[in-house]
Amino acid sequence: MSPPRPSPARTPVAVALQHDRQEDKVPRVVASGRGALAERILDLAFAHGVKVREDADLAEILAAVEIGQQIPLAAFVAVAEILFYLYRANERQAAAAGAP
Repeated sequence: MSPPRPSPARTPVAVALQHDRQEDKVPRVVASGRGALAERILDLAFAHGVKVREDADLAEILAAVEIGQQIPLAAFVAVAEILFYLYRANERQAAAAGAP
């Protein structure tokens, strides 16, 4: 019996979403990339304080969406949960900053 082979390393994938509650009912893909481009997207996110969620399966689904297009129905629940978390975190941060 041969030893199990290590699974091949996945190429990094990054997708950036934008959601304007006033304009869009559904978030849109505004950037997407693999490999070095994915790393650059992540570097920019971290540099600008954008919260990042690591979810390889969701990233693969969203990477198939064209830039400027709305997220697909298959990703809606997962993205909605992430947005809910982010909106709550932003509200808490704003409240803490305004506290004496």
